[in-house]
Amino acid sequence: MNILVLADDDGTRHQLTNQPADLVVSLGDLSDPVILQMARKARCSRVFAVKGNHDSAGPFPSPIVDLHLTVQTVDGVRFGGFNGSWRFKPRGHFLYEQKEVEHLLRGFPSVDVFIAHNSPRNIHERDTEVHQGFDAFNRYIKQVQPRLFLHGHQHVNRDTIIGLTHVVGILGERRIEIRTPVRDADLEAQP
Repeated sequence: MNILVLADDDGTRHQLTNQPADLVVSLGDLSDPVILQMARKARCSRVFAVKGNHDSAGPFPSPIVDLHLTVQTVDGVRFGGFNGSWRFKPRGHFLYEQKEVEHLLRGFPSVDVFIAHNSPRNIHERDTEVHQGFDAFNRYIKQVQPRLFLHGHQHVNRDTIIGLTHVVGILGERRIEIRTPVRDADLEAQP
């Protein structure tokens, strides 16, 4: 399965080639029309997304599936997600305290690919004021060990391995190939 992952940069739509994708994933801070335009350009009808801290509070339009605190399976690969970022300002959409995220993720089922707007704490963070990661993500990775953890928000293109989990920070767009059905070492992020 070829996945086109998008995050934090509406300008990406001008650079994307017409290479097809089996799934488009948005990690937040992208306008809905841009997500839909990128899906059309990739000739893809299946789109998963989470909201970022700069996104509107309204629901995603069809065919975008909001993956926040839900699980969807595609070709035997389980995807789950979480929207938003750390509450770095008093008002706004999709802003969470650390304890809120801990509570919301308690009991969240295991997935192969976890998509989030924010990063795990101390992973790819740019600062601890606006871009602080979530402690609960670190605990989830330790307990569940998803094969891939994809995030935006930090405005970095960086890969980190934590145990069996490949944590991928994305700014703009990135292609990821997942061989199905999922087996050990079958998930591979391409630069």
